[in-house]
Amino acid sequence: MRILLQIVVVVAVSWATGTGVQALGWNWPLTLVVGLLAAVLAVLAYRWIVRRTEHRDPDELAWQIAPGALGRGVLIGFLMFGLVIVNIAFLGGYEVRGFGSLTGALALLGFMAVAAVTEELMFRGLLFRHVERRFGTWISLTLSGVLFGLAHFFNPNATLWTSLAIAVEAGFMLAAAYAATRNLWVPIGVHFAWNFAQGGVFSTSVSGQDAPKGLLDGVTSGPSIVSGGAFGPEASVYSVVFGVALTAVFLWLAKRRGNLVPRGGATAPAATLGA
Repeated sequence: MRILLQIVVVVAVSWATGTGVQALGWNWPLTLVVGLLAAVLAVLAYRWIVRRTEHRDPDELAWQIAPGALGRGVLIGFLMFGLVIVNIAFLGGYEVRGFGSLTGALALLGFMAVAAVTEELMFRGLLFRHVERRFGTWISLTLSGVLFGLAHFFNPNATLWTSLAIAVEAGFMLAAAYAATRNLWVPIGVHFAWNFAQGGVFSTSVSGQDAPKGLLDGVTSGPSIVSGGAFGPEASVYSVVFGVALTAVFLWLAKRRGNLVPRGGATAPAATLGA
């Protein structure tokens, strides 16, 4: 019942905030402001329901570590996508034709903020955390990653390959980021920066969905295995390669810090303040 109540609250808030932001129709001032406020509301709702049902302070979303952890996550996300797009461009799969739209980038900032927060609360804050407690880190990482990939299967231009790519480069990687740091701020930051870099900076499709142009007027072309095709760079083999590499780094950190929970159930470690 405790877990069910958490799911109901987080899913309801996520659906309401996501639907509300989408209904604004890319009106950049409203999308920016409402998106950021909706992200904060989702965090507050998560903290409230965890307190009520688990009778503890949600250390995974502790305010005191938020600025540093979120900033590190954002830096990692931007660097990761930067490496991906540079490699795609090197093979002729991405080209910048000029400047894009500042207002489009601002609208995407608000949209990506609420998307990153709500998805991390659902998949890492609830699904990964609760499954890990009973079955351990490895099973939880695999299950939550696969489900995260399947959740994107119904996106425009999605295929079995794109869902597999999302599962590996994002689902597994973001779960590993949580395991390494034991806080949700780092995966939220990585998730947001990855998405915003795609749409808000380089103006590529994000998970198959088109949006206003970002800061650069860029286009992808060439073989889908390189550029990602209509789905966007997330379907590029480069995204999978760098996602696997970063997953390995996070899992190494998790093991080094003693953050891997064995199969059979155990209390997950507390948030790592210096993560």
